[in-house]
Amino acid sequence: MSIICGVPLLECVCCLACARWAWKRCLRTSGHESETWGLASGDEFEPTPRLCRYILAVYEDDLEHPLYAPPGGYGMNPQWVVRRKMYRDTRGRVPPYLIYLDHDHEDIVLAIRGLNMARESDYAVLLDNRLGKRKFDGGYVHNGLLRAAGWVLDSECDILKELMEKYPSYTLTFAGHSLGSGVAAMLAMVVVQNRDKLGNVERKRIRCYAIAPARCMSLNLAVRYADVINSVVLQDDFLPRTATPLEDIFKSLFCLPCLLCARCMRDTCIPEEAMLRDPRRLYAPGRLYHIVERKLCRWGRYPPVVRTAVPVDGRFEHIVLSCNATSDHAILWIQKEAQRALDLMLEKEKTMEIPPKQRMERKETLAREHSEEHKAALRRAVTLSIPDAHSPSAYGTFDENSTGTWEGSPTTSSDSKQKMSWDELIERVFEKSESGHMVLRRSTIIDAS
Repeated sequence: MSIICGVPLLECVCCLACARWAWKRCLRTSGHESETWGLASGDEFEPTPRLCRYILAVYEDDLEHPLYAPPGGYGMNPQWVVRRKMYRDTRGRVPPYLIYLDHDHEDIVLAIRGLNMARESDYAVLLDNRLGKRKFDGGYVHNGLLRAAGWVLDSECDILKELMEKYPSYTLTFAGHSLGSGVAAMLAMVVVQNRDKLGNVERKRIRCYAIAPARCMSLNLAVRYADVINSVVLQDDFLPRTATPLEDIFKSLFCLPCLLCARCMRDTCIPEEAMLRDPRRLYAPGRLYHIVERKLCRWGRYPPVVRTAVPVDGRFEHIVLSCNATSDHAILWIQKEAQRALDLMLEKEKTMEIPPKQRMERKETLAREHSEEHKAALRRAVTLSIPDAHSPSAYGTFDENSTGTWEGSPTTSSDSKQKMSWDELIERVFEKSESGHMVLRRSTIIDAS
């Protein structure tokens, strides 16, 4: 009798649980994820819309006669484009990119376009994943994106070094959208670890802006490189939120809503503690900038607000069930809304009439706040027992004296060293790290030139 009475009770409990889950998911908006974050300032967010335009320019066949330029153009001088690589030049190793010498902002920009759905080579980069099998600087990264970054550095290392030495006050910025954002993030990490390859460039001169980023690195790396890598996410964008391997997403492109719903249900059933302690789970990289422009139960877009933080737990862990989940991934929308948000910030600052001296002091204060926030995120990662969060890597301690060598690697004279490509370096590192014959000291890639 108790068994018979227990069956309906069990069914009721299951139904109530499902109803509660559905209700919470329907009421959940992307604004909940960043509601406790601080507001971004115009100074720190200024590069975002400009870099979006540079990424858009990569799509053009002729920069002198652009076809897809947003209102106001790309803001680029075609004469300042140092190098440009199209699909025929990259041979499918990486999406097209360009190197732009931005004299107006004292910036050397390497911009990479996003996924081209008509190109099999772009899918090949995504499919070369082998999730959780590529260890890098004490964490895990997406294999295909790292290899693509290796190819770019092998091709452009000399020109980047020449430009950095010629313009010692300029910054080096890697920027990309979607697929290109993952490559840009990998580029930033490898260059930071091997700054001697670019003439011992200072770490503070290197930065990355990943627009609508793919989840491409483990949590310990995502937090550790937050002083270099910045990720920009528009409202409900699905890509930074789903831990589904990228190849599964794009294989199921035509039934993407079904896949996202299934993934949403699955992630809801996984305890957050289990997610955080999974060393192979990939995340959106670096410091996060979240552009929020829609509110619950309200129609249309509102004046965008940009919130920023270096979160550890709650780092875009759950998919938002939204009809805008895919449209918010478009680079055109991101550029437009980022520009709107920046204009609002600058207008507010102009109204306040901040004197130049106070503006400079505020920039210095902002830099200190970001540094403290980064260190707090590292401490939080250790508190949550994130795997390898306490790694002795220099890139979590802001140590500028990293040698970039393997512990126990033999020292050789300069005339006896053999030139080795970045791709060969990465492959050799993988073989050594997986076999366990060498131990990481401060870098993952050996010092070979």
